[in-house]
Amino acid sequence: MPSAVSAVVALPVALLAWIGRQGVWGLAAIVVIGVVCPPLGTMMKPYVSEAIFILLCISFMRVDGAALRGYLRRPGLIAAATAWNAIGVPLLVGLAFVLTGLNLRAPELFLGLMLQMVASPMMAAPALATLMGLDATLVLVTLVTCTALLPLTAPAFAMVFLGDALKLSPLLLGAKLAALLGGSLLAAAVLRRVVGAAAIQRHRQPIDGVNIVALLVVVAGMMETVAAEWLAAPGRMLLLTALAFAVFLVLLAATVAVFRRTSRDVALALGVMACQRNMGLMLAAAGGVLPGATWLYFALSQFPIYLSPLLLRPLVMAGTGTGTAASGLENKAESAG
Repeated sequence: MPSAVSAVVALPVALLAWIGRQGVWGLAAIVVIGVVCPPLGTMMKPYVSEAIFILLCISFMRVDGAALRGYLRRPGLIAAATAWNAIGVPLLVGLAFVLTGLNLRAPELFLGLMLQMVASPMMAAPALATLMGLDATLVLVTLVTCTALLPLTAPAFAMVFLGDALKLSPLLLGAKLAALLGGSLLAAAVLRRVVGAAAIQRHRQPIDGVNIVALLVVVAGMMETVAAEWLAAPGRMLLLTALAFAVFLVLLAATVAVFRRTSRDVALALGVMACQRNMGLMLAAAGGVLPGATWLYFALSQFPIYLSPLLLRPLVMAGTGTGTAASGLENKAESAG
């Protein structure tokens, strides 16, 4: 019987390991699947929150304890990264949009852009950083600090820039964030204690596969109506997609420039995190009731986020700092081949 059970378990584990070996190409594939399979999005949409929980749990489970203690011993970098993401980005971008009059010319789009800016980094950011060979521990620590501040910063910026266009409940949002972060941290600690760090490292490929499957659930749920919108108004969709990529690249470049004096790898890790913002949390805070253009912009913003490991691969591999990023990606490329 044990051998029969092992044989049954071996097949899904092998499948997850194969998915995990696809790396950046696996992420690119889930974006395509999310667009061309609307029924999958309808089926997966109710499970997006659970998928986000799994992604964060895996990120906590994989935290490098020594690296974490090292960052906590130099809190200046974490404080600067938190201040930039939680205050600097929404303040500067919001002022730029108001000065250019976007809030008056396209209020629904302005609403989507501001919700994107006030959001904390997305829960999948450490997983995506890992796939790119970047420092996931630094991303995770900053993600937690930014998320902890979100119940205070998001309503404040919404009140300043959005007025009555959006009603946020700081207490409810804070409770949801506390439950999500605390629950995933507890689950990860239990798993790490029961399974052990060595086993987690040994089974890194199946765990990567679980990451990609969870990301597919998130992407498919967000992109449920994107294909229909492309068919109905391709010109408008092209402009909105171009805007989503432009915003992504501007946030990346600005963050790398701000942190250029740290190291190339650190600046890239923080840049990747800054342009991957958790619009799903803001959607939940708004109760899912958003104008059509706002919702559509949210969906299209997933393209640059989930294609980023593939798009940024040449930039990361060209790194000459510590060399960790380049070697990490080279190892993933070899295992995929």
